[in-house]
Amino acid sequence: MPEASRWHRGGTSKPKLHYRKEVEIRTTLQELLLYFIFLINLCILTFGMVNPHMYYLNKVMSSLFLDTSVSGDERTNFKSIRSTTDFWKYMEGPLLEGLYWDSWYTNQKLYNLKNSSRIYYENIILGVPRVRQLKVRNNTCKVYSSFQSLITECYDKYTAENEDLSDFGLQSNTEWTYSTSNTSSPWHWGFVGVYRNGGFIFTLSKSKSETKNKFIDLRLNSWITRGTRVIFIDFSLYNANVNLFCIIRLVAEFPATGGILTSWQFYSVKLLRYVSYYDYFIASCEVTFCIFLVVFTTQEIKKIKEFKSAYLKSIWNWLELLLLVLCFTAVSFNIYCNIQLFLLLGQLLENTEKYSDFYFLAYWHVYYNNIIAVTIFFAWIKIFKFISFNKTMSQLSSTLSRCIKDIVGFAIMFFIIFFAYAQLGFLVFGSQVDDFSTFQNSIFTQFRIVLGDFNFAGIQQANWILGPIYFITFIFFVFFVLLNMFLAIINDTYSEVKADYSIGRRPDFELGNVIKKGCFNALEKLKLKKAQKDEDVNIKSSGELAEEARRQGFDENEIQRAEKMKKWKERLEKKYYSTEIEDDYQPVTQQEFQELFLYAVELEKELHYISLKLNRVMRKLSALQK
Repeated sequence: MPEASRWHRGGTSKPKLHYRKEVEIRTTLQELLLYFIFLINLCILTFGMVNPHMYYLNKVMSSLFLDTSVSGDERTNFKSIRSTTDFWKYMEGPLLEGLYWDSWYTNQKLYNLKNSSRIYYENIILGVPRVRQLKVRNNTCKVYSSFQSLITECYDKYTAENEDLSDFGLQSNTEWTYSTSNTSSPWHWGFVGVYRNGGFIFTLSKSKSETKNKFIDLRLNSWITRGTRVIFIDFSLYNANVNLFCIIRLVAEFPATGGILTSWQFYSVKLLRYVSYYDYFIASCEVTFCIFLVVFTTQEIKKIKEFKSAYLKSIWNWLELLLLVLCFTAVSFNIYCNIQLFLLLGQLLENTEKYSDFYFLAYWHVYYNNIIAVTIFFAWIKIFKFISFNKTMSQLSSTLSRCIKDIVGFAIMFFIIFFAYAQLGFLVFGSQVDDFSTFQNSIFTQFRIVLGDFNFAGIQQANWILGPIYFITFIFFVFFVLLNMFLAIINDTYSEVKADYSIGRRPDFELGNVIKKGCFNALEKLKLKKAQKDEDVNIKSSGELAEEARRQGFDENEIQRAEKMKKWKERLEKKYYSTEIEDDYQPVTQQEFQELFLYAVELEKELHYISLKLNRVMRKLSALQK
């Protein structure tokens, strides 16, 4: 056996462990640096997609079409519409005035485009606005036999099966005849139903007077009937100053209960992505993002091949997979949106006399923004993987891993009580209090109660007996008992983890200390900081140690025995713990085993001798106490 053979403890030598630790530190730092570059690139990419003008454009449009009141009736605007009369007042008043801006405040013409309309003089309407209605058939619901003599008409809630496809009214134009959908826009999810495309449609004119006459004609000929269930008002704008499209949808739902429920959607999106030099810089960030995605995917594939089933045992690996899935989804959405924009934009702008359906493009673009938002959220969460080598973060992860079973058991008990109260609130207050109108609303309302946001007066008014009982018992059991129990579980486990760390259990290395040490070494190499020579200050010669031992009362035999042990230990450490690295495992030879066995025997003798000395000291102390 050559001299370079190593003494292995459990199959791994101390130099090899030290070497592997250095490799782990170096690899972690490299991954952290690479990931920071990726994260900075992703932040530039995502924030480059968001324009602060999006909010202002949405705000000014919502203020114009939602908050503007009917002339002579300050209480009636789109948000406050509750009847068909109010709806027609809005159509002939605020909507008409908001859509047509023909001249400056001095009646001066600002542009020469024939019959054009530019809202607030800056936002040009693309094509013309469209109004669309969906209806249900008569006798779509079943009337109880005792009321059949009183009720001859019955219109159920909207479903695709109940939809009325037959022509009605004047039956002369498209607003009186059913039109099938020729677009791929998604169905609309409203308050009381999910509405498909198509319906009874009419497009507005570019002339304000013609449009007003059209509204009057529809109102006088009862275009809105008892079977009407929803009316959509759709139009799209483009502001060249900030390169933003604003797609607007105003929705008026006519539920089977009567009345009108209004809702709206304002999508300000940047469909034309590459116009300015900054846009091309964002494009370069997108290319860099794709390169990072390929690199990370290759790394994860290698890890899966190397660790196989053990790969799925780490929560960080699951986070890596989730992040990769989100990144690929975002790239797919981006490609799809750009392809659709390339195919549809020319067609949508070709005929200015027709409605331009930009809702489809805006809808998928908003979903792309949502995917990117979720992606960057988990990208930031992944940083915890790298700073988990820090003592504090390691304590946090250890605390959560230790108490996960207790938390799961607590969560089962918590949600049993929580859902019981949610169902109680829904059944007792659901018909009168908006916060409990559905079971889902009831659940979220209870979370708000835990956070201190609640409407006690509403539930008390709904039921003056059960309301206070529900509120007091919920606060007591959920807020005072269960939540404090949850905190007690976390606090108790954290105390145990902190106690373990205080006796030596801590991360193999702390990333902060490694970075700090690297900075000091760099400063020393640049001669900006003097190197500390700890060995020259702290290490004493063997002669000085022996002289000091004589002064403290040790006899010559003890000193000689200690010097012999020290030399033997240094020789063994030099032989078996040298800095040279052997990658291959080499077994211990018979001669090496014999030397190690003698070394262990000598250590045992020393320990026995120390034990005798301690017993002698204890006997002397006992005698002195007597």
